[in-house]
Amino acid sequence: MATTLLTNGRIVDGTGAPAFDGFVRIDGGAIVDVGRAAETPPPADTTLDVGGRVIAPGFVDMHSHSDLLLPDDGHDALMRAFLEQGVTSIVAGNCGLSPAPCASATLHRLERAAAIAIDTPFEWSWSSMGEYLDRLDAVGPAVNVAQLVGHGTAQYAGCDVPRGPLDAAGLASSVAAVERSLEEGACGLSFGLGYDPGMYSTLDELVTFSKVAAKHDKPVTVHLKAYSKVSPTYPLTYLAPHNLRALDEMLDVARRADARLQVSHFIFVGRRTWPTAEAALGKIDAARASGLDVMIDAFPYTAGNTTINVTLPYWFLAMGPAGYRSRAARLRLKVESAIGYRLVGFGWHDFQVMEIGVPEWTHLQGLSLEEIARRWKVDPVDALLTISERTDGGALMLIHSYSGDRAGQGPIGDVLSHEACLYETDALVRSDGWPNPAAKGTFPKILADQVRRDGSLTLEDAVRRMTSASLARFGITDRGRLAKGQAADVVVFDPDTIADSPPGPRRPAGRPVGIEHVFVNGTEVVRGGARLGDARAGRVLRT
Repeated sequence: MATTLLTNGRIVDGTGAPAFDGFVRIDGGAIVDVGRAAETPPPADTTLDVGGRVIAPGFVDMHSHSDLLLPDDGHDALMRAFLEQGVTSIVAGNCGLSPAPCASATLHRLERAAAIAIDTPFEWSWSSMGEYLDRLDAVGPAVNVAQLVGHGTAQYAGCDVPRGPLDAAGLASSVAAVERSLEEGACGLSFGLGYDPGMYSTLDELVTFSKVAAKHDKPVTVHLKAYSKVSPTYPLTYLAPHNLRALDEMLDVARRADARLQVSHFIFVGRRTWPTAEAALGKIDAARASGLDVMIDAFPYTAGNTTINVTLPYWFLAMGPAGYRSRAARLRLKVESAIGYRLVGFGWHDFQVMEIGVPEWTHLQGLSLEEIARRWKVDPVDALLTISERTDGGALMLIHSYSGDRAGQGPIGDVLSHEACLYETDALVRSDGWPNPAAKGTFPKILADQVRRDGSLTLEDAVRRMTSASLARFGITDRGRLAKGQAADVVVFDPDTIADSPPGPRRPAGRPVGIEHVFVNGTEVVRGGARLGDARAGRVLRT
């Protein structure tokens, strides 16, 4: 097979060890030599002089939802943004939602839940996790994929899920679906406790599910029940910060199950929630000091994507279609929203339409709910409910003031530099709409902001977190380091210029700068910062 030599580089090998000048040689899909500048490199079919730029392992997106894009044979165009920011592997199936397992009797419920992450409808040609992973092998993914099994998906596969506790039979069948998926190659279990059906699960149920993951020595990831000081998940009468209660509950679940815990998108939603960051990080520190294996992950932007219905309380969602037509429900919602958003530190300008899914409303994409309400001459709650009902809750939103603001206020830097923090995009991608900037610039932004500008991270430690540390969290050890025998997932970047291209008031985020080359399993897929050809060199990483 053809060999490629990357020479005259600054080697940051992914272990956290000090960088050194040297070369990397690739043969086929593997790294076969890593040497220092004083050594004479072996010959190669192709030699790339990288001009002193950093050679590092490919980046790992710890929290992805692209598993619902990859079965589509045309997914490559949607995945190019990840490749162009240096991502070579993703951990998918997060927030309780995975494409498998599934059952024909309840597939309609899974399809409805999965619509948030699907760009083009596809045929669900599998039922088990193993069959889904076989489908990805057949299609050929653009990136490497480590797949979690979703708690919500397992419930849909196991029973006709109620909005409340599972009965004994439903619990047993859902737990069995998780166990089979882990045996068939899933790398862990994910919870989505802010979404239906996860929000209705009891803590005892969560312990039961978590014990299955612990039995297989695989981690549990969690979208907590609340990320703000006040949330729709708990009653307004509960006065302590809701996000801290949600964190305490999940730490206790992990202790009871003796499970490894990964707290997803460790964010602080709303300006009045930011002061709880110190206490939340303190809880993580205390849990780790007590012996609990817990880590967090986060993205470097102060906005995140979700569905429009995440803004609605569980009591309203439980009413179904009748809620939209109930004057009493609308009035209650307006009162609760006014109180809750004031307590959290939100304004309607913080809710921005990302992808609306209604052809005649595409002009609203990129606008805030405040701007839309003004155009429609209605109350913002009425605008929200109109969009929610028309899109069946499927409209995608970017919610701002996550852990900070554009002026640099907030705890986001403390989170990203915390010793237990790994990195993610949590980015939903669409062929239309206003893109989440995290899909384009997460890793370049951290390398620019936390490494080059404020120095809160060393280059070596940042790369370690982005690569080997993220993969090791899920038991994947054949890649993530520049060493002989490792898979040749490699990124070459300029540490002096690497940065994202952030969005403006009416300009979406652009392609990052400073990424020179990206290799996935030895195949060059990015050159000069742009996608090169259409090769799909990714692999399914079964564990």
